[in-house]
Amino acid sequence: MKTLRSAAVTTAAVGLTFTSLSWASAAPGPAFLAASQLPPSLTAWAAGPVTAGLPDDFCTGNTAPKAASKYRLFHTELDTNARQTITVAASEAKAKQLVTNLRNRIETCFDRLRAENPNLDGEAFYWGALPVEEGAHVYSIDTFDPVGGANDVSLYSVGRDGRTVTVVAWGQLGDASDAAVKAFQKTTTTAVNKLY
Repeated sequence: MKTLRSAAVTTAAVGLTFTSLSWASAAPGPAFLAASQLPPSLTAWAAGPVTAGLPDDFCTGNTAPKAASKYRLFHTELDTNARQTITVAASEAKAKQLVTNLRNRIETCFDRLRAENPNLDGEAFYWGALPVEEGAHVYSIDTFDPVGGANDVSLYSVGRDGRTVTVVAWGQLGDASDAAVKAFQKTTTTAVNKLY
């Protein structure tokens, strides 16, 4: 496990309570995760519809091309939720660059969050690469609000199969010890394998 950095972050920004080739021309299309393939939770996961565009996410922002992307939101009855974004790039070279750009956005998220609110504490980790298709990378962001006393933890992964890139994000109230990293790594592997 490699520490990225410790810094002040905003809980709301990293919490998950949070052109290229067109999608239609990619055949067969990539498949999204099912609710049952997310890390176990105390209550059942529910999956929303697949939606065109990009979800609202401070860390990844509009890094991926909106016209070539779709996403799906997931939630439980408790304070746990997740989302998956899939982007079909115009070429494998552009997909590789997109992975680099997304990883950079996640790795530098603390710097941008710290600039917004220097009073909150946080810690981020890079959990390493997963050997699936062209690879996937897993990160965690743990935040603590010393004023409100709230803890939030988020997990992110970026993976690629050919010219298709996916980002999976998971978050809940709690600290890093509550993060289901191993289960999330399994979810990420499944997500990348389902791209084609």
